[in-house]
Amino acid sequence: MPTEDFKETVKQQADIVRIIGDYIKLKKAGAQNYSGLCPFHGEKTASFSVHATRQFYHCFGCGVSGDVFSFVQKIENITFPESVRLVAQKLGIPLPKATYSSPGEARDAKLRAQMLDAQERAAAFFQECLKRPEGARAREYLEGRGLNAETIALFRIGYAPDSGFLLRDRLASEFSEEVLRESGLFSWKEEGLRASGARHPENDESGGAVGKQQVPHGLAPVRNDNSGREGDSPVPQAEARSPKADARSAAMYSKFRNRVMFPISNDAGKIIAFTGRTLAADEKSGPKYLNSPETGIYSKGRVLFNLDRAKEAIRKLDYAILVEGQMDCISVYAAGFHNVIASSGTAFTEIQAKLLGRFSKNAVVNFDPDTAGAKATERTLGLLVEEEFQIKVLTLEQGFDPDLYLRRKGKDAYAAALRGSQKYFDYLIDRARSLFPARSPEAKQKAVNYLLPHIQRVPSRIVRDELGQEIAQKLGIDSAVLRQELRHVAADRSAASVKAPLEAQATDAERILIRALASARQMQPGAGHLSARDGAEEGFDPARQAQYVLQNEALHRGLATESLVEVLLNAGAEVADVMEVPCSESERRMLASILLKEDEELSAERLEGAVRALRRIHLRRRLEQVQRELNKPGVGDDKVLRNELLLEKDRLSRALRDPNLAEDGLRAPATNKKSA
Repeated sequence: MPTEDFKETVKQQADIVRIIGDYIKLKKAGAQNYSGLCPFHGEKTASFSVHATRQFYHCFGCGVSGDVFSFVQKIENITFPESVRLVAQKLGIPLPKATYSSPGEARDAKLRAQMLDAQERAAAFFQECLKRPEGARAREYLEGRGLNAETIALFRIGYAPDSGFLLRDRLASEFSEEVLRESGLFSWKEEGLRASGARHPENDESGGAVGKQQVPHGLAPVRNDNSGREGDSPVPQAEARSPKADARSAAMYSKFRNRVMFPISNDAGKIIAFTGRTLAADEKSGPKYLNSPETGIYSKGRVLFNLDRAKEAIRKLDYAILVEGQMDCISVYAAGFHNVIASSGTAFTEIQAKLLGRFSKNAVVNFDPDTAGAKATERTLGLLVEEEFQIKVLTLEQGFDPDLYLRRKGKDAYAAALRGSQKYFDYLIDRARSLFPARSPEAKQKAVNYLLPHIQRVPSRIVRDELGQEIAQKLGIDSAVLRQELRHVAADRSAASVKAPLEAQATDAERILIRALASARQMQPGAGHLSARDGAEEGFDPARQAQYVLQNEALHRGLATESLVEVLLNAGAEVADVMEVPCSESERRMLASILLKEDEELSAERLEGAVRALRRIHLRRRLEQVQRELNKPGVGDDKVLRNELLLEKDRLSRALRDPNLAEDGLRAPATNKKSA
């Protein structure tokens, strides 16, 4: 667990706008505010706000809020200590020695760190092997694909030798057997597992008659025996292994053999998995492309290949080029189109769409034009449509994928093709017409049925209507008939929308007082520390001024913001972050709304004007209450009480006519304090 001092050091140096801007696209929305689409729920109108000065975020759609650490913790799905350390790494702040809240948390964190380290060491090993004599054929393959040494080094492409034990022997002296098994780099034979009493494996992915490594459902605890590395100190293998461990390790072998290796990194640039392209042509070589299995650090449906390199270009150009394969992605990137990414060993997923949406909501989809590629394009388009992307489709000539197109025709031709990309529904309409070319009513019905599921995914009714008119015109269909079909589509839509609840209304004066209270670095309860009558000592302190006025005059009583003001007045010294005060969700929403709209400087004049305005409101309410007392039956029979009420009414009326609204005009007679 990071110490409080280290956490505060990181927080003071962290620019929340820059950190969050690494994950989602933010636009300036005021003097100190930035807004964007919330990454924690689906939305089409930006309701996510970040305050640059106060260093907090809040979403008015789903209600989440917090500081830079809570954002990173939530979006990366990691623990709080890990979020502090990740932010520190982003800032280049040296990390202290890690401590954890429980042994289980320590084991999990250590295992994840060691698994990442194992991937890094494996990548270095594969790079070394590519340069050796046995890597000659891999180098020939890469040269034939048009990759130069600079690109190979940039993407850290390597070669896995045909031996099943070289990588194992390289890593065995540095990592425990558990880390090697969980890493996804190795498989093991059935007889070795039986000798050790382990479970029966499945068939190996590579096509041989050996066992497949099981995908773990969670992180297993780090071993505490002497079978491998404990902490960071290698244990001599002769001393560390028992006979059973020797049997198991002897059975373990490299999953990737005789393959060109492409590392897969997360969006932070850490290698988490590999794709291996076989160099053999025989049946025993296994699939053409072999991917790492899912592990505790790698989930293929959550990763976009090359996003770590491409995200800055995507944000700057405000669109991404999405291709299918890693080789296509590398070739497009090497040609100078640095905003290119690829799905990683899987069909494009909803999570990948949300991940891409952090950086831009515009995409050009450039999949292979063959039948399988067209179907993949349609699936991808559907997911992107549902995530409110603006999409274009780049269709290359038949028989050309992006890699081959660039090698044969060059980057200028690809740039021209990119500029000529179709809008996604133009692409789908053309595809419908090519699939059902006849002009018969039956063919038109089939074309409409093909397009309707795609229309159904469009969240906006206005956009659906416009698309319907375009489809009717291009397919030669009666627009009234198509509108009827679209009405059925609209009735069947079940997409849920997140609606922001109504927020309590606050006057400008209330907002200014709340801003003043929230300006305290650390809010202290009570007013005993105030030394001046108006709360000011040597300089203007808006928090101190507001605390004094509200605690002595209770001007917030009866207002919509009363509960929130009480929370801010009573916040203890331990609450350093104003957005962490203990309050209800509606109060937190109100507080965020007020703080995110502080466009004008909080000056002494503005604060004093707000106090005068609240005093006037307070006087009016008091005056209305006195008038109600006078109108009660029987008050006229009590001359003393009636005279007292009339005197107070006169005093309140005179105070309301006073432009300065002096504080003395607020003092009520002692007999009426309860009714006031």
